[in-house]
Amino acid sequence: MATDSAPSSVLRPTLRERKKQRTREALIDTALRLFTQRDFDGVTLDELCDRVEVSKRTFFRTFASKEEVAMAPYEDMWRAFINELESRPVAAECSILQVLQEAVLAAMRTMDTGEWAHRLLSCTRLAGRTPAIEAHCRYFCGVTVRAALDVLHRRFGLDPHDLRPRLALDILVAAFHRALETWADRPQDPTAEHLATDTLAAFAAIPGSLTLTGAAPADRAPQSRVGTL
Repeated sequence: MATDSAPSSVLRPTLRERKKQRTREALIDTALRLFTQRDFDGVTLDELCDRVEVSKRTFFRTFASKEEVAMAPYEDMWRAFINELESRPVAAECSILQVLQEAVLAAMRTMDTGEWAHRLLSCTRLAGRTPAIEAHCRYFCGVTVRAALDVLHRRFGLDPHDLRPRLALDILVAAFHRALETWADRPQDPTAEHLATDTLAAFAAIPGSLTLTGAAPADRAPQSRVGTL
């Protein structure tokens, strides 16, 4: 019985695409290793290209800067998040924040969990001690939030003047960054499953954070000001 099937060229990347992907991964792995060993500013672009045996022209066809190659594992996940946000089926009863959270978790699942988690850990720890990478990360976050906001407006017909979608995105990004910090501080080499656990915990803390109040300790009651100047 005949069955419809997609051409193998659709299912399998071409040789050229596979070579480009191998070069990209080699640049990421080599960059993260060298930056970790000798700090970001201690490694030149010429040295990185020489180690991978590619030209600077090839590098710039793949990445825009040293900062971008250092943050590639992080950026890959957020690009997958935009794709999930654009195409993922959404239940009618879901809030926008729930839609965003599910898109983040789905994006994480699309990553090559073993290698990606190791690379993400390296770039997260690098960003924590490298101002140039941290600044690039903030810029990328801004670009990503604007792209996500555009998807929300187009897909769900939201009012562009409504502040709530942007605030929901800001809360989402903040929660994920707190989860990322918790994950990176785990002993030994935390896995992608650990990151999913920490991310779910951060997301679960969001409602309580919005209603949290600050009560004065019982043993520090306000003192009377009667009779004082």
